[in-house]
Amino acid sequence: MGGIKVGTASWTDRTLLESGWYPPAADTPERRLAHYASRFPLVEVDATYYAPPAERTAQLWASRTPAGFTFNVKAFSLLTGHPTRVSALYRDLRPETEKRNVYPGDLDAQTYEEVWTRFLTALEPLAHAGKLGALLFQFPPWFTIRRDNKQYLLEVRERCAPMRAVFEFRHASWFDGDNEAETLDFLRRHRLPYVCVDMPQGYRSSVPPVLAATAELAVVRFHGHSTKWNSRDIYQRFGYRYSERELADWAPKLRELAGRAEQTHVLLNNCYRDYAQRNAEQLTDLLAG
Repeated sequence: MGGIKVGTASWTDRTLLESGWYPPAADTPERRLAHYASRFPLVEVDATYYAPPAERTAQLWASRTPAGFTFNVKAFSLLTGHPTRVSALYRDLRPETEKRNVYPGDLDAQTYEEVWTRFLTALEPLAHAGKLGALLFQFPPWFTIRRDNKQYLLEVRERCAPMRAVFEFRHASWFDGDNEAETLDFLRRHRLPYVCVDMPQGYRSSVPPVLAATAELAVVRFHGHSTKWNSRDIYQRFGYRYSERELADWAPKLRELAGRAEQTHVLLNNCYRDYAQRNAEQLTDLLAG
């Protein structure tokens, strides 16, 4: 069985800081990251979806964590086709527009290429330190199973290399009927790591909890089962705490998945107060047991 790393999709969330999970002595960003890294070997950086990181920030992440610690980094929204705030773009690359949000097609080709270059360059300190696990490309609900979208997956892999991209879908078409086999076969054929998800069902963005390893790295993200998945309030969407029974049911499935991959990353994304951290601790114990 390949190694399993368990972590959470945040370590700086406001409600987490208010929850009391951090000891009083962890009163600075540096001390909080050090404390988190003493408890878990993996973390996912979600802030990079909303605004691209600075290279200096990546340098600090690398220097403030022990050897063997791993950061997965969520791709900037523009690079996955999501609407992106103009104010989130690099200042010198912002287009002259009255729009609040833009898409890749709203930028000229040179500007779009520069966003890619700067985003990846900023992460090089993590890569050089051996602490960059994967770049998470989570696509929007309108990214359906089409030939041009499959081609974009290959384009992303080439753009990111030698950094490793992993792919999460948010439209059920990738798994409807025979499409599930087609999707997984395509990913395996091209060694594209698939991100398995546990999430609420019955919504436009819902995909089933298909566990599969399509490359040397397998990734599982736990989003919870909130009944308010469509809420604009992020804490209502992700404010779900897994029960011990639910996690116990998942543990053998994760072990089986890890048997089909060299590495497996498990991220708790139910980021409200200390729900993700407590559940990650429980799951770690269950997997160890």
